Amino acid sequence: MDFDLNDDQRLLQDSVTRLLADRYAFDARKRYLQEPEGWSTELWSQYAELGLLGLPFAEEYGGFGGGPVEVMLVMQAFGRAIALEPYLSTVVLGGTAIKLAGSDAHKSDLLPQIGEGKLKLAFAHGERQSRYDVTDVLTTAKANGGGWVLDGGKSVVAHGDSADKLIVSARTAGEREDPYGITLFLVDAKANGVARRGYTMRDGTRAAEIALSGVKVGKEDVLGDPGEALPVIERIMEAGIAATSAEVVGAMETIHSMTLEYLKTREQFGQPIGRNQVLQHRSADMFVALEQGRSMAMLAAVSVDEPDPKERAHAISMAKVGVGQAGKFVSQQGIQLHGGIGMTEEYAVGHYFRRVMVIEHMFGDTAHHLARLADQVS
Repeated sequence: MDFDLNDDQRLLQDSVTRLLADRYAFDARKRYLQEPEGWSTELWSQYAELGLLGLPFAEEYGGFGGGPVEVMLVMQAFGRAIALEPYLSTVVLGGTAIKLAGSDAHKSDLLPQIGEGKLKLAFAHGERQSRYDVTDVLTTAKANGGGWVLDGGKSVVAHGDSADKLIVSARTAGEREDPYGITLFLVDAKANGVARRGYTMRDGTRAAEIALSGVKVGKEDVLGDPGEALPVIERIMEAGIAATSAEVVGAMETIHSMTLEYLKTREQFGQPIGRNQVLQHRSADMFVALEQGRSMAMLAAVSVDEPDPKERAHAISMAKVGVGQAGKFVSQQGIQLHGGIGMTEEYAVGHYFRRVMVIEHMFGDTAHHLARLADQVS
C-alpha cells in the first residue's frame, strides 16, 4: 500500500501546519481558553476560509471532496497544537451523521453552512448510565401528530454548549439496550425544552450536560429511517476514533520533540541529562511507540470507508488499542523525563498529557476495545 501523500495532501498539511504554528503558540492557546466559547472564533473563520470546515464534503455541497486521509492530516496538526475549536464535533461527528443519514435536503442545507463556518454541530449520544454501550439509550422520542417529542438527557457532549444544532439519539421503539429502535434527530440547541450546562473538561476542551424535556421536533428533523440509527451511530463513532487517533499522533510528536529538547538543555551535575544512556533509551522507546501509533492511526484512516462492517469494526478497534497504548506510554514518559515541571500549568507538556488521556476515554477506552477484539475471535 502506498502511504506517500499526493501534492494536494502535502499542500493541505503544510498550510494547516503553518497556520497553527503562527497562531497557536502555547501562550495564545491560554488566551483562547479565556474566550467566552473556550476557543477562538477568529480562527474558526480562518479554518472556513482555508476550506478545512468543508474538507470532507462533496463539491456539490460546497466542500472539497476530501476523505479520511485528509481529515487525518488536519487532526494531526490540531494534535500538535492541542487546538480547542469544535472541529471534531462539527465536521467529523456532525458532518458524518449528515452525510450518512441526512436527506438530500439536509445535505444541501446544512453541509454548506458547516463549510462556511456558520453552523456548529454536536453529537449527543452518550448518557450517564451507558458508559461505552452504544445501544444503551434511555432518551425517548414519542410520536406526536406529524412530529416527535423528546425527553431524556445526554452526558459529556463535546462542545455541546456552543453548538447551534444537536444530533440527538433517542429510542422510538424497543427496550433500553435493544439494537433496534434508536433514531437520530436534528434538534435546535435553543429549542424550548433544551437545557444545557457547559463546563471545561480536564484538558481544557468544552463539553455539556444536556437535558431534554418535551422537546418538539418535526418529521423533517429525523435523520435516516426511524429505529434504524445504530449502524449510523457506529459509523459516526468509528470516524471519531480515526480522527482522534490522528490527533493523538500529533500530540505524541510534540511531546517527543519537547522531551528531546528538554533532555538536551536541562543540566545536572554540570552536563545535559540527555547524556545519560538510560534516558536516551527511554527517548528511543518513546519514538518507537510514536511510530507504532502513527501506523495504527493510518490503519484507522484507511478503514473508515471499508464497506464490510465487521472488517471495519475490527480495524478501528485495533487502531484504538494501538494508539491508546502508544499515547499513554509516550505522554507518561514525557512527564517523567521532564520531572515535576511537567505537571505545572505553566509548562505545555502536561497539557498534552491531559488531552491524550481524555481522548483515551472517548468512544471506548483501550480495555473496552480489547474486549471487543477478544469477542470477535472467541
